Order: sequence, then C-alpha cells, then structure tokens
Amino acid sequence: MFFQNWSGIVRTVVVGSLAYASLVLFLRISGKRTLAKLNAFDLVVTVALGSTLSAIILQESIALAEGAIALALLILLQFLVTFMSVRSGRFASALRSEPALLARDGQFCSSAMKQERVTQDEALSAVRASGGNDIDEVAILILESDGTMSVVMRSK
Repeated sequence: MFFQNWSGIVRTVVVGSLAYASLVLFLRISGKRTLAKLNAFDLVVTVALGSTLSAIILQESIALAEGAIALALLILLQFLVTFMSVRSGRFASALRSEPALLARDGQFCSSAMKQERVTQDEALSAVRASGGNDIDEVAILILESDGTMSVVMRSK
C-alpha cells in the first residue's frame, strides 16, 4: 500500500524524531564505548540499537516511552557488561575472542585459518589492502577480536 493516512505519517515524523533524539541523548550520556566495535558483543548491541530504533519509528504498537526504555535498557546493559569486562578478566574472556595468528614469516597458518574459517583469498585481500602484493611479504597476519585483519609487513 502506498498511503494509509496522514496520522501515520505525522506519528512517524514525531515519534521518529523524538526516538532519534532520545537515542542520541542516551549515547552522549553513556560515552564513546557504547558504539565501539571492539568485539562481536559490541556489534550485536549496535545492531540491536538500530533495530530497536526502527521498530519504535515504524510500529504503531510500540509507544515512544516503551521504545525509549528499550533503548536505555540496551545501553545500560552494554555499560554493565563493559564495566564488568574492565574489572574481571574472566568475565572479559568469556565475552570476547582472542586474536588469531593467520600467517607468519610469509607462510599461512593453515590450521588457524581453518579454525577461524578464513580463506587464503580473504587473507590476501587484507595483505593487498595494507599495501602488499603477496603472502611472502608478510611478517604476521592477525585476525583481531573484532574480525578485522592486521598485517605487519616484513622489512625490506
């Protein structure tokens, strides 16, 4: 359907603007760490915030107050998890994965690549993005906790 009524459009504009303003306010209060993509858990929270915001805007069955509470709850839970992660090594290691060595001294570490489900083509793409041409030029290639690949090139 292309158009239902003006009240739906007005609701979308008003509630959308207020929900967006609420999210920005909550994010400013909670700090930069809330949207940092340092690990998979952070990514999940970021996606959940976006999904919640879109639900608030588009679903008439969700009141603005309920949606704002949902956003605040996600941010509070993220804050508590990161608070605990900084203070407890056990808690932190339960949530985040460790970096994995994918290549060393110009050689792929095949078992690590299989375990992490990374292909040689994906690894070589990261090498090229770092200015290299081939795995022979790599000192180390690491799959970081956040899913990015860090490449340290050999000295020439």
